[in-house]
Amino acid sequence: RNWIGRDTAVRRLTKIADFLLNADCYHGIYPHFMNARTGKTIRFDRLDDGADIVETSYLIMGLLCAREYFTANTPREKYLRNRIDQIWGAANWNWHTNNQNKLFWHWSPNNGFDMNFPVWGYNECLITYIMAASSPYHSIAKSVYDGTWAGSQGFTNGKEYYGYKLPLGNYDKDKGGPLFFEQYTFQGIDPNGLVDSLGNDYFIQGKNHTLINRAYCIENPKKFKGYSSNCWGLTAGDSYKGYVAHSPENDFGVIQPTAAISSMPYTPKESMEALRYFYYELGDKIWSPYGFVDGFSIHHNWYAKSHLAIDQGPIIVMLENYRTGLLWKLFMKIPDVQRGLKKLGFVSPWVK
Repeated sequence: RNWIGRDTAVRRLTKIADFLLNADCYHGIYPHFMNARTGKTIRFDRLDDGADIVETSYLIMGLLCAREYFTANTPREKYLRNRIDQIWGAANWNWHTNNQNKLFWHWSPNNGFDMNFPVWGYNECLITYIMAASSPYHSIAKSVYDGTWAGSQGFTNGKEYYGYKLPLGNYDKDKGGPLFFEQYTFQGIDPNGLVDSLGNDYFIQGKNHTLINRAYCIENPKKFKGYSSNCWGLTAGDSYKGYVAHSPENDFGVIQPTAAISSMPYTPKESMEALRYFYYELGDKIWSPYGFVDGFSIHHNWYAKSHLAIDQGPIIVMLENYRTGLLWKLFMKIPDVQRGLKKLGFVSPWVK
């Protein structure tokens, strides 16, 4: 949209890709945190000092979208595409099964699979299974998806909250959990018409989860000042208590602007009302040159100074998906992704 020039964007993305190709990774899978100067792993905790397959799936989803956008036959764009191909091709998703019908979140050269943390569903990690099934050289079998994700005890829900049926997620008390569950995967994966082999509709899941989250904020059982039909949205982010995965079950009176705004494709009317309220009514407290701050609590008179990329990113991406579907169109047309979705039993207008 001409905020920056095309060549500027290519140069920035090439810098990212070159950095990643020289950074620490483990069987092609990157760590959760790394030193931004050296590319060396920053240990997350005592056992988590190696590969993080979930964070890597978000990273490569974004890189593949960039590869599909920058298709010009110029040396710089060809170089960028080749770099991204190298990263995509090297990622060994199947390694993270540990020869079981499970996909494990972490592996470490020092601790192996000692964290023993399978990626159970339903939550924000659907993209990890899709990427793992779509890999051109190191893909997982469908039995891994069936065994850990769709076959997990917490996968289906089917209950109603505030009159909205929630197809997925074992969150009886939590009314669906934090809203990032419906946002991270679906920055690249188009939920419209996406149905799994069990008949679950992912657009309905995203929309109803969002409306349940909003309805909870309107009900406001804890009587926090500021909650309303225009001021809602509980998800993970900064708060006066530090970083918290906010949800109806874990509610401290803190709203994350990303929660409502990144839900724009699901709830355009309700999300636009929230966006206008955040900007016009609270703008002097929560708006900065970098966009909205990460969180705020009118009740506690607390307004973050921070901006988290993992919350800012979905705002930009989901607004564009609502406007034009750009990122969905780029990602869903990739033959590898279409094959991966088909392999896992998904039906989608994109899957032939």
